[in-house]
Amino acid sequence: MAHDLLDRLRQRLEELNRSERKVASVILDDPAAATSMSIATLAQSAGVSEPTVNRFCRNFGAKGYPDFKIKLAQSLAGGTPYVTRAVEPGDNASQYTQKIFGATIAALDEARREVDMEAVERMVDYLIQAKQIHFFGLGASGAVAQDAQHKFFRFNLPVMAYVDVLMQRMVAAACHTGDVVVVISYTGRTRELVDIARVARESGAVVLGITAPDSPLMHECTATLDVSTPEDTDQYMPMTSRMIQLTLIDVLATGVTLRRGEDFLPHLKKIKDSLRETRFPLSKPNA
Repeated sequence: MAHDLLDRLRQRLEELNRSERKVASVILDDPAAATSMSIATLAQSAGVSEPTVNRFCRNFGAKGYPDFKIKLAQSLAGGTPYVTRAVEPGDNASQYTQKIFGATIAALDEARREVDMEAVERMVDYLIQAKQIHFFGLGASGAVAQDAQHKFFRFNLPVMAYVDVLMQRMVAAACHTGDVVVVISYTGRTRELVDIARVARESGAVVLGITAPDSPLMHECTATLDVSTPEDTDQYMPMTSRMIQLTLIDVLATGVTLRRGEDFLPHLKKIKDSLRETRFPLSKPNA
């Protein structure tokens, strides 16, 4: 589909031959500018021939360059046009800052379009019925688990985050029916977390996952929210995946708040009011 063109360009970048990769890189650097380039300008910018550009376009389902530009424009209209190449060793502050912000915005926009609303509702159903909630995560996902504890403790039920595998294993083994364990893992391939999810489920807990689709962890969970981004966390530190995880935690916390209804709002206000005396008052603007 047209709105997936930028995603496909990014995902297939390493599969292309050297010449076609140059064309893709020019487009991904500035997709909006590429829509106004002539075939000669694009070929010159990429350092390739015009037939190479045409071959590249057909490789992505277009009849030729004019048709490809139409599909590219449609892709920009259908999603956030912030798809850039990875940060490179020679990038200056302006370049790597724009790339990181752009990649994050694009990843969040893609996740927004792909999130399964039925899965959100299903996970909120489980969370609203929980007697207690345990959030498990390791590394960068451990920080997300701790953020989830910060959000969910407001719901007046026992909530804890665990970032140590031995504690996670013991808590999982001690779970009972009515407990909900939320396991957060970008790859879904961490052996300890997959095993811990199985132990928790066998102990009677509902196990929810925020993880990669069709991963080993997903298959051990009662329900999951998929996180599918092209981030290579095997080589680089997690960035965009962590932002998606944090946003999904906010989505689930909001869903629980709304399900609790207006009668629950005074409890949330009481917690917020408790912080009032810890802050300096806002300074008044000059008259």
